[in-house]
Amino acid sequence: MFHKEGYKIILITLVLAIAMSLAADYFIINDYLRSAFMLLAIVMLVLVLQFFRNPKRNLNISEDHVVSPVDGKVVVIEEVFEKEFFNEKRLQVSVFMSPINVHVTRYPVAGEVVFSKYHPGKFLVAWHPKSSEENERTTVVVSSKKFGNVLHRQIAGALARRIVNYAEKGQQVTQGSDSGFIKFGSRVDVFLPVGTKLDVKLNDVVKGGTSILASI
Repeated sequence: MFHKEGYKIILITLVLAIAMSLAADYFIINDYLRSAFMLLAIVMLVLVLQFFRNPKRNLNISEDHVVSPVDGKVVVIEEVFEKEFFNEKRLQVSVFMSPINVHVTRYPVAGEVVFSKYHPGKFLVAWHPKSSEENERTTVVVSSKKFGNVLHRQIAGALARRIVNYAEKGQQVTQGSDSGFIKFGSRVDVFLPVGTKLDVKLNDVVKGGTSILASI
């Protein structure tokens, strides 16, 4: 199963891979070189397919916890001053996605979208300290029953060149449903109330929609 954001790219890559294979078969006489060229076309297609995969998940839905919005590794846990929406200290949990991770972004909590904004910007590596303020990004805040306002921010990385955000202000969303997609490498920050009990630690590997970041 593949994400809808990848349909066009998958089709283009498939056509290109077929064209490369046919061209290699017709124009390249050397068997080893021809086989290598065909293998390159297949590898390119497989990489694109695995990037846009959207595996079916048994979502971990509960008002009593916050789930990870994405697959990846927890790279930041710290108290920071969040100045775009809260203008106060918040507990930040950041998950870094490598190019081989599933890149679907999911809502960490259920509730009403009270804020959704896109920011154009740079493409610093996703773990750069200034990436959360200077890179291309989107900020979404969902008002939940148990945790209040929970902010998650999609941040483009050095390879990412397009962030897709489905959140619209006033929209009612369910926990674990699609919030967006980031193409080719990125990071997502989640901002929670200070003092929230976390269920993860640094370098933990998490899965979007199933791994619990925090609970009551």
